[in-house]
Amino acid sequence: MLSKVDSAATFAADSGGNFLVTPGIGLMIWTLIAFAATFFILRRYAFPFIQDALDKRQKAIEAAIEDSERARAEAAKLLEEYRQRLREARTQSDEIELRARKAAEEHQHEVVEAAKRNREELLEQTRRDVEAETRRAIQELRNEVADLTVLATEKVTRKALDEADQRRLVEEALGELDFSALSGEGR
Repeated sequence: MLSKVDSAATFAADSGGNFLVTPGIGLMIWTLIAFAATFFILRRYAFPFIQDALDKRQKAIEAAIEDSERARAEAAKLLEEYRQRLREARTQSDEIELRARKAAEEHQHEVVEAAKRNREELLEQTRRDVEAETRRAIQELRNEVADLTVLATEKVTRKALDEADQRRLVEEALGELDFSALSGEGR
């Protein structure tokens, strides 16, 4: 049995597998002719469509890249513009806050000054009223003293004094009284 297997392997090696390892000239020529014809047909009809499809794809990719670059540049520009506006808004809000503080401080200062002026005016008016009332009271007191002096003199002398005597007595009595202590002038 061994000899039959060995002889079959030898026969297969001699006749069947040898044509692929050592091709013949005719087979090579026909293969080259088939390759050249296929290449010519592909080049004439298929490659232009493939090249067009590849060119279109390349142009689409380049356009997409350009669009994305443009969009990125526009987005960066918009971002910078947004940041600039945000900085401006912050600056404006700081300025508004500062102006509001200054206005509040000025208003507070004005209110305090107005209150001080009002207080001073009230104090001055009160002083004037007190002085006027003091003068009026002193004048009334002088009149009362004069009347009392005249009455006391009439009772003591039991006679009526003429106007010149009354005036002289009143002036003497008033001269002896110290009204400056009553008016606060001696302080």
